[in-house]
Amino acid sequence: MTTFLLNILLAVSWIALTGAFTPTNLVIGFVLGYSVLAMTQRLMAPSGYFTKVPRVISFALFFLWKLARASVRVALTVLSPRLNIRPAVVAVPLDVRSNGAISLLANLITLTPGTLYLDVSADRRVMYIHTIHVDDPDEFRRAIKDGFERRVKEMLE
Repeated sequence: MTTFLLNILLAVSWIALTGAFTPTNLVIGFVLGYSVLAMTQRLMAPSGYFTKVPRVISFALFFLWKLARASVRVALTVLSPRLNIRPAVVAVPLDVRSNGAISLLANLITLTPGTLYLDVSADRRVMYIHTIHVDDPDEFRRAIKDGFERRVKEMLE
């Protein structure tokens, strides 16, 4: 966490030096700060920060891609003359156990158009998800586990 705060401080310093507080300049400052910290990593205490940041960026890009694909699919479903839906509630076994990881996973599923988190079992081993279109429940489970859950687990644990 200290390395992250130092990176933010370097980004803010970059903004102060350039005199332009814009989102683009903040990103540039963050990348420059990350680069400086990566080069000086040997001088500081060991940190998992340099593996987490690429994972978080990769996860954000993955989520945006899934969000765009799901949005197009739902739009095509709604605009088609024949409503071609196959709704189902699918039970997905969970590998993540922490409350934070389960909450993040549930929110990501709910934010994705066409899917909705319903509940998690009392022992936190199964998550119930409603989807508007599922041909194969096993494929849906595999997509959640290999997509969102695996990336949440890598990012948080």
